[in-house]
Amino acid sequence: MSTTDQLFSIDGKVALVTGGSRGIGYMIAKGYVQNGVRVYITSRTTKECERAAETLSEHGSCIAIPSDIATEGGRNVIFNTLNEREKSLDVLVNNAGITIAAGPEEGGFDAFPESSFNQVMAVNVTAPFLLTQKLIALLENSASPSEPARVINIGSVYGQMVTEFPNAAVYGPSKAAIHFMTKEMGKYLGKRHILVNAIAPGLFESQLTQTPDGQHDIELENYIAGKTPVGRTGQPDDMIGLAIFLASPASNFINGEIIKLDGGYSL
Repeated sequence: MSTTDQLFSIDGKVALVTGGSRGIGYMIAKGYVQNGVRVYITSRTTKECERAAETLSEHGSCIAIPSDIATEGGRNVIFNTLNEREKSLDVLVNNAGITIAAGPEEGGFDAFPESSFNQVMAVNVTAPFLLTQKLIALLENSASPSEPARVINIGSVYGQMVTEFPNAAVYGPSKAAIHFMTKEMGKYLGKRHILVNAIAPGLFESQLTQTPDGQHDIELENYIAGKTPVGRTGQPDDMIGLAIFLASPASNFINGEIIKLDGGYSL
């Protein structure tokens, strides 16, 4: 019988967290680093990526891979870096995501441009699929029935419910696609000892929830907290706890699931 420490241990694993320089990705990367994982993080902004990796390295091992996962060249940078430095990859967290507003001030649904639609889908849907595909061999290299590799996709409660927020007109469908992709991947990759699950967060502070001038959106946070049964929004430890669980032996029999992490907001 495994002890509790063994069940939830992720010490010694190797993980890649896309969009790991801030927001939810940074939360997950920090939680992994603090618990003995060698973590690689990506970001389109070189300085931001390197600065985050330097800060996270104060707690353990974190390596920056500045790259744009929405481009083939960016994905090749990630692939080549990992293959040069690692024999295998234990955990892939497909976190990087964007949203583009479609509110009245931008002309709403009627005026939402095709280029913006394609941009959201490229980052939120196409990139996770193609990056996972590219890293299959690394994920398989050390995977076994007793020690499966993990793919953790970051979806959203807005991939499961319609919201009053206008920017979800495209963001929500992109996250719904990630949720169903998780199920498809889980069916296909589970046979190869790679478990695929998704986290569907409610509101956590990130760049996606900031005001246009880059400030913490207190009004939005209070609004969401007021509609959430537990009376608050998500905190870093909430995300870290679930991300550790999904990377640990405690979740060895969970595959193809979308787990809401929203304090009951979607109820």
